[in-house]
Amino acid sequence: MASPLFDNEISAIQSPTRISVLLVDDQPLIAEAVRRALEDEKDIDFHYCSDPTKAIKIANQIKPTIILQDLVMPEVNGLMMVKFFRANQKTAQVPIIVLSTKEEPKIKSDAFALGVNDYLIKLPDKVELIARLRYHSSAYIYHRQRDEAYAALLDSQNKLSEANRTLEKLSSLDGLTGIANRRQFDAVLAKEWARAMRNQAVISLLMLDIDYFKLYNDTYGHQQGDQGLKEVAAILKEVEKRPADLAARYGGEEFAVILPETDEKGARDIACSILDKLKAAALPHAASQAAPYLSASIGVATMVVERGCTAETLVSLADRALYQAKAQGRNRVVVFL
Repeated sequence: MASPLFDNEISAIQSPTRISVLLVDDQPLIAEAVRRALEDEKDIDFHYCSDPTKAIKIANQIKPTIILQDLVMPEVNGLMMVKFFRANQKTAQVPIIVLSTKEEPKIKSDAFALGVNDYLIKLPDKVELIARLRYHSSAYIYHRQRDEAYAALLDSQNKLSEANRTLEKLSSLDGLTGIANRRQFDAVLAKEWARAMRNQAVISLLMLDIDYFKLYNDTYGHQQGDQGLKEVAAILKEVEKRPADLAARYGGEEFAVILPETDEKGARDIACSILDKLKAAALPHAASQAAPYLSASIGVATMVVERGCTAETLVSLADRALYQAKAQGRNRVVVFL
């Protein structure tokens, strides 16, 4: 049992499961009587404030599980004090038992309307006082712990969801270039193909292969080779003008770009712009037989999706166009006709 506390004297904050009583009353005799009533209760901490103007500050510090409050005090009306406690975020839900010298139905009604939890005549029987303190405190502690557990659960779920989103994003990206990987390419192509089939819409696909990339690695080293792959990926990322567009690393030095609702001319223009950007980047490639810089060959295929067609057909046509681009001397765009 804590020793008697007077104005500005605050004990250490206790375990959240302990009962913490804050008495706000301008009469020290009342405070001493309550202290004596509680002194044998080992799980109850008693705090006393005789100045109602300091009650909110003290309550914020000790975090009581219940407030005992006089209704008649100098400077601050008891009902106004209840309003202050209820307006304060840290005490808004803390149970309040008001103490009065007599039964006054009107005041009692007003007190309950303001959010008071109980009403006692000074001084209540010790057994009754302790019973009410325990009842209201236990309910408050239970609801506080429930709310804290729920908040912790929500926080945990939010963190898990965020971690899952991050993991899903990472699992869909190529570790070196940062654009979509083959797994994501396959998933997005299947989704866009199904959507195009529902709408009998057009869809285009670019297949891109870096020219003489093995020679590039042999000449400049694998570190510079990785940088070349990143440069190509960054250029392809720039052509993703709409949410449905997707640039992906298809494998090794091969890349792909999915262009839903893009006709043959639009796909050709995008492919040519990629070659222009590679030329502007001017990454030297002295060993290339296609261009003095890092260049690429691009195959383009466009289809109006109808039943009986498959996405694999589109990939096959784009791949055949890519093969023709390489056979014709590389560093060029070939559209499958």
